[in-house]
Amino acid sequence: MAHLLGGESLHLEFPTRTIFEGITVGLNEGDRIGIVGRNGDGKSTLMKILAGRLEPDSGRVTVRGGTRIGYLDQSDVLDDDHTVGYAIVGDTPEYEWASQSRIRDVISGLVSDLPWDAPVSSLSGGQRRRVALASLLAQEWDVLMLDEPTNHLDVEAITWLANHLKSRWSKNAGGLMVVTHDRWFLDEICTDTWEVHDRIVEPFEGGYAAYILQRVERDRQAAAAEAKRQNLMRKELAWLRRGAPARTSKPKFRIDAANALIADVPPVRDTVELKKMAVSRLGKDVVDLENVSVVYDDPSLPGGKRPVLKKVTWRIAPGERTGILGVNGAGKSTLLSLVTGDLKPTEGRVKHGKTVKIATLTQQLDELNEVANDRVSDVIGRKKRSYIADGKELSPSQMLERLGFTSAQLSTPVKDLSGGQKRRLQLMLILLDEPNVLILDEPSNDLDTDMLAAMEDLLDTWPGTLLVVSHDRYLMERVTDQQYAVIDGSFRHLPGGVDEYLALSAAGAGGSAAGSVQARAASSAQASAEPDTPKVSGAELRAAQKESGAIERRLAKLAAEQEKLSEQMSAHDASDYAGLAALGEQQQTLQDEIDELEMRWLELSELLG
Repeated sequence: MAHLLGGESLHLEFPTRTIFEGITVGLNEGDRIGIVGRNGDGKSTLMKILAGRLEPDSGRVTVRGGTRIGYLDQSDVLDDDHTVGYAIVGDTPEYEWASQSRIRDVISGLVSDLPWDAPVSSLSGGQRRRVALASLLAQEWDVLMLDEPTNHLDVEAITWLANHLKSRWSKNAGGLMVVTHDRWFLDEICTDTWEVHDRIVEPFEGGYAAYILQRVERDRQAAAAEAKRQNLMRKELAWLRRGAPARTSKPKFRIDAANALIADVPPVRDTVELKKMAVSRLGKDVVDLENVSVVYDDPSLPGGKRPVLKKVTWRIAPGERTGILGVNGAGKSTLLSLVTGDLKPTEGRVKHGKTVKIATLTQQLDELNEVANDRVSDVIGRKKRSYIADGKELSPSQMLERLGFTSAQLSTPVKDLSGGQKRRLQLMLILLDEPNVLILDEPSNDLDTDMLAAMEDLLDTWPGTLLVVSHDRYLMERVTDQQYAVIDGSFRHLPGGVDEYLALSAAGAGGSAAGSVQARAASSAQASAEPDTPKVSGAELRAAQKESGAIERRLAKLAAEQEKLSEQMSAHDASDYAGLAALGEQQQTLQDEIDELEMRWLELSELLG
């Protein structure tokens, strides 16, 4: 594959710390790179260096001649004085841009619900984000660099964007780099993952799921290597007296190793035990919405009324874990306000159980304002002294550590924390208050992938009723057991989860409330051409299954041969360079065959679904 751009021996220091120390990376035609890592470790900085927006202290960046690089900033760079149309296509005549299918697709997918002549200054934050993204995607680029492209986008827009990026270039053309905490999005579009940590960039094959498997295997091998090193230290004196040092080999991560790693991992939640605990804390009654409707005054509409919810009945059970989907403005927040009691229905009734204690993790951080000048340790010191998780009693400081805080940060004033740290502190303070109904409103904001995983792990042991509103599909599917959607004022159960919701949206289910969804999803459906629908015959599927089985058997044999060859190399005379070189060539030949078979196995796995 042709080289597009890269960085060689990049070194960058800020006044207080070193960000990168001699890293070398490259982007080739066909690469789709997801960049992950903790907040502050340099993900966006790396992309800015490679885009030429930031100069490293040493090292160099090379870009193939004529390569066009498009960049999406996290910050808002739109001109408030421009209209939506001008921000996207400039002064290009309509007959020109309308004749280009790419631009039509982008407009239909991202901004079909926005008035073309509306001033940018009148748009919400989410609408401005979509306009900025549409402006970028409407142009021709050889490389796209996207910094948090899913911020402020709903599930439909994120799905459309993933499909657009997958079909924007042919398989071995174009290059993509994306920084995002949206793990579903990473899995959907990325062929490789770069983890930025500890002043280095570590590459992994595949999207988020493959990256996690490889990272677990890397950590397991590191732990095994450390245990072996400690054991060898006890033999150090004998080694000095008697013979040559021991030799070890480090096998490369493979699919069979990954499967072995997760074979005995229990389910993420003990659902039966959690529901039993929830009943003991809540009783049988939580919140019942019975035939409720909500109508708002709206003078701009005929009749002056705007119905939001219509005849909704929802009986929330103890221990229930429900995700709520819907386009912006569909009525999700109204529904949650009924649950909390902050809003009274126009019709129907809402009944709260006697022992219900509801807490909401809001998108804002207003509840931290009153303690902004206090140290973190002082804030948590006023709360409950212990918390039970996984059957173990944790102190508040142990909980903070579990959520990624260091001991040094305990003495930091709340106002000096980063957005992600404030978000985690906000969640911990809520949990220490021991609510039995927890509402999460876009909880993934400001959190990196590691911290999202830590938060999800903590919620796995939380014995209460959990209601989640989020555009983060991965988080939604990870922490909830069922999903509902607010569509055209009704509250609809989704046995098929997010996929069923997207199908309903694309089909225009629910009339007006889903109208903008239908418009945005239509081109996505065409572009993806129903990728989950098999396009092969039964005979071809059977042949693929047979070939997949043969590859698995061959990989097992090659693994055994590789292990035997490693033992031969360890026992071989270290002074026989020619013999060692021959064994090394054999090992490389084996590894090449393994790599080729694994790639074919992955292709067959995609075909077989």
